Amino acid sequence: MYKVVRNTKYDFAGQSYGTIYPNLHKYPATMLPQIGIEILKELNIKSGKLLDPYCGSGSSFASGLECGIMNMYGFDINPLAVLISKTKFTKVPLSEFLDTKQMFRNDVFEFLKNESNIKKLKCPTITNLDYWFSKEATINLTIIKHFIDKIGNHNIKNLFLIPFSETARECSYTRNNEFKLFRMKSEDLLNFNPDVIGVYFKKLEDTFCVYSNCYFPKIDNKIKVNVTYSAFKPQENYFDIVLTSPPYGDSRTTVAYGQFSTLSNEWLGIDYARKIDGMLMGGTRIKENMAKGLIAGYISQINNEDNKRALEVSAFYNDLEKSIKDVAKSVRKGGKIVYVVGNRRVKNVILPTDQFIAEKFEENGFKHLTTYERALSNKAMPCRNSPTNEAGKTANTMLSEFIIVCEKQ
Repeated sequence: MYKVVRNTKYDFAGQSYGTIYPNLHKYPATMLPQIGIEILKELNIKSGKLLDPYCGSGSSFASGLECGIMNMYGFDINPLAVLISKTKFTKVPLSEFLDTKQMFRNDVFEFLKNESNIKKLKCPTITNLDYWFSKEATINLTIIKHFIDKIGNHNIKNLFLIPFSETARECSYTRNNEFKLFRMKSEDLLNFNPDVIGVYFKKLEDTFCVYSNCYFPKIDNKIKVNVTYSAFKPQENYFDIVLTSPPYGDSRTTVAYGQFSTLSNEWLGIDYARKIDGMLMGGTRIKENMAKGLIAGYISQINNEDNKRALEVSAFYNDLEKSIKDVAKSVRKGGKIVYVVGNRRVKNVILPTDQFIAEKFEENGFKHLTTYERALSNKAMPCRNSPTNEAGKTANTMLSEFIIVCEKQ
């Protein structure tokens, strides 16, 4: 087993994502930028090409930016994640944004003066539209999206799409305090009548405030953050540092990135929005359990209880292993990888994902340098759950994360 060191420096007790970099858009399971900043400083990494192969909403780029790294590359197959990352780290002229906002506002309110105008607009393609949105919400969201689509500057348009995505979710019938897609209770629907136009313009103001105060001042023409909407494709001996926090398990049974993003992605025109969870790690079923490496014994324990769950877990680690092989190939000699992960519990078996990652990188030409354990003091999950799904049987949920550091030999 690879040595793990408890390091309280990385706990950041009482801090959140927004402590130093307020997010433009809510997103599930975001890595604290503070972790990346501290580990990059500890490793004395101030330059080079940084990679995040599963970039999500861009925490790694915030860390790199704080440490002086100017070339950063990210990949994600969730269009909403790519939109968030790109918008944060793309510099747009603030005066042009403000001019566009004024024209946009005028156009929307002028359009609203004549109710017959809505007949000219095409109804959006949203699965079970009436189940998730009231007729009034649908009309107002359609009007907003119509005028966003008219914005010519693509980068400025993204700054309008971010609050639109949040408005679509907040003004839908979803339970907004959950990441999975659940409809609110029928009794709550009776009193739910959001002011969609008002919500949107408030969120637009908030987005501009965060962007102009937190992101805009830190971005100049020398800094390049390249975010690609795709799975990571290996580039041999190209990157100097990999800083990332991969999924802790398959999206269906851990953090449902696809479900969280579904309505936003459909409003953004993504026709396969409801298939994204199946495209992520562990989304494709396999027929045999992993039988090699240190994870095999743990999967065997799960298999003794539930073969289907064991196969789901194997599918995740199978995909993670393939991804690690591609990432390893893409790092230059002397380059380092930093993976921030949690060890989830399945059927009361704690899966050592940190050990798995260290093992697979060592199999691909790396040396394990250290693994730090940090306490999860700000986690958004219950303290206990039922990993066996048996009434009355509970166990602690994830209490720690692990920061794995390896170097290419």
